[in-house]
Amino acid sequence: EKEFLPMSYGFRPNRGCKDALREADGHIKAGNTFVVDADLKSYFDTIPHDLLMEQVEQRISDGELLNVIRLFLQQEVMDGLERWTPTGGTPQGAVLSPLLANIYLHPLDKLVTDAGMKMVRYADDFVILCGNKTQAEEALRLVREWTEGNGLTLHPDKTHLGDCSQSGQGFEFLGYRFEAGRRWIRRKSIKALREKVRGKTKRGRSGNMGYIIEEELNPMLRGWFNYFKHAYRTEYKTIDGFVRRRLRAILLRHNKRKGLGITLDAHCQWTNAYFAELGLFTMHEARVLACRPR
Repeated sequence: EKEFLPMSYGFRPNRGCKDALREADGHIKAGNTFVVDADLKSYFDTIPHDLLMEQVEQRISDGELLNVIRLFLQQEVMDGLERWTPTGGTPQGAVLSPLLANIYLHPLDKLVTDAGMKMVRYADDFVILCGNKTQAEEALRLVREWTEGNGLTLHPDKTHLGDCSQSGQGFEFLGYRFEAGRRWIRRKSIKALREKVRGKTKRGRSGNMGYIIEEELNPMLRGWFNYFKHAYRTEYKTIDGFVRRRLRAILLRHNKRKGLGITLDAHCQWTNAYFAELGLFTMHEARVLACRPR
């Protein structure tokens, strides 16, 4: 842990997603807008065991502990009736896997940082932020050369270089999209939230509306907003409207009336104020409050 560089986040104490986003934002505001957005293809499944153990052995001299790590990596994999011992990858969900993954990428962190480039990495998701296109091209060359020499692969369709200060050349990092000098909510992040809301507001479900709002929806909506509240000009109002329409659909069903929860009649019967009285968390209002000077 002490060897890892400050630009390394993820699975480390007090170094979470928000910290990584803050650092990336700071580099961009300092003028490092030419970005290498790199994607390691199936990283956790493809880390070569032999090369990983070489890195581990540089840090651990206890032979017994090294044998434990080897046994951990060589756990048999079962797929249907087939069984085999893997030569690459770390067991998913295991406590030790994130640490080993960070150890393996540490030399890349050092390579890029020693070259004078600004890199921010969260686990296997990383970006390199440069002051000009020439430096960014050199950064991509370094990363490509290192990955090829260490048994990893850059995803050809998900790795790109661009000037994120320009429209259409942004990059996505930890749920956000950085583009045209702003931090936006990634479309996939909005879609994922909508799917979670749908799962909790199925029209055929039963239960007290107050309970659904306070115990199921509000904690999820608050958590999502707290993570994405720093985004610029987002779809908070649209999301709020979507949540209310889902709740109206449940109420329509309970009242044995036909409809999709989006009719004027439903809106008039169960107004926005009605849901506000039940304590429904609304992102637009939370955003307005968050932007007020303190």
